[in-house]
Amino acid sequence: MCPRTKEQNELIRMQRREQILDFAARTYFLTGGSFDIRDVAREAGLGYGTVYHYYPNRHLLIEDVLSCGFEQCEQALTQWANISRDTPDDRKLLTYCKSLLRLWQSDARAYLVYKMAAEHYTGLPEKDRHPAKRRFTERLYVPLQSIIQREDDSVDLMLAVLVGCCGLHYYANTSELDIDRIAQLAMQAITKES
Repeated sequence: MCPRTKEQNELIRMQRREQILDFAARTYFLTGGSFDIRDVAREAGLGYGTVYHYYPNRHLLIEDVLSCGFEQCEQALTQWANISRDTPDDRKLLTYCKSLLRLWQSDARAYLVYKMAAEHYTGLPEKDRHPAKRRFTERLYVPLQSIIQREDDSVDLMLAVLVGCCGLHYYANTSELDIDRIAQLAMQAITKES
């Protein structure tokens, strides 16, 4: 058997890191945010030493989980804004709600960004809260608000519906979200229709 090449080792390292980050985000929901490296290792089916090799403490792990989540969310917002330029506002917003829910359903890290934003990132150490809030506000919230172009609390209400309903999915460990129904509920929150 031949030894692995440098490229093969790098690929394995990247895959292991992704696995750890994904399970760390999922473990967050299983433990209510109070997890440690051992919990992540157990959920991922990895040895404690393996996870510890990549992340020697919980705070570095959460920092990377959020960083990856932010990247996914920012990319999704940019793609949606580019695709839906010529779409009527209500249809555009419904499409955004659905695309955000699909992203959250497939990537717990992306959902965690919004979940923690709704809680003002209180699960983070004090020194990390303000930068996380600022990044969320500048790169996700303000761009969305400028697209929606409403001066009231519509964006907050819409996101609250989306975050709350998706939270049921993660905390109850259900398999699928009813994306169409949840998006319609979010639209009702923003248009104030019953």
